[in-house]
Amino acid sequence: MEKGRVEAFTDGVIAIIITIMVLELKTPHAPTWEALHELWPVLLAYVLSFVYVGIYWNNHHHMLKAVERVNGRVLWANLHMLFWLSLFPFTTAWMSETGFATLPVALYGFVLLCAALSWPVLQRQLILCNGPDCALARAVGSDFKGRISIAGYVAGVALAFASPGLACLMYFLVALIWLVPDRRIEKASAK
Repeated sequence: MEKGRVEAFTDGVIAIIITIMVLELKTPHAPTWEALHELWPVLLAYVLSFVYVGIYWNNHHHMLKAVERVNGRVLWANLHMLFWLSLFPFTTAWMSETGFATLPVALYGFVLLCAALSWPVLQRQLILCNGPDCALARAVGSDFKGRISIAGYVAGVALAFASPGLACLMYFLVALIWLVPDRRIEKASAK
């Protein structure tokens, strides 16, 4: 199967996810800095989630560039990843509307963790479909950033029960390491 439909579908779902998240941003009723300041939890949660969705979109683009085709297993693995991403608007809204309360922050981290765990499943299915000599297979190594991310999410979920603020800082730090797309895949795709 051609990979174009997977790319187009994923792009569409991600666009909808971002749209749903931005619809949670309500404009202040007063033209003052104080009115805008009251919205900081919503804005902060939106920015963090927008960055995460952008990271997934960017890396998904690079990963699919490194393969030629997809199959049914890839389609289901991609849907699995999109399922977890589709929960970002819900957990983002709950976290921001509760002022970063313990349970919403922990659930947000759990969804981040599940999305991160879905990534290597998709990656593996793409490699199985395209063979051990495909650019993606050549690029994938120990996935140090992936393992660090999973550890960070687990730590963040645990931290949420002691300090939701520290948990959010952990989620932010994990996002920072992914702002630059996986260069291994970029290099392998260029060959």
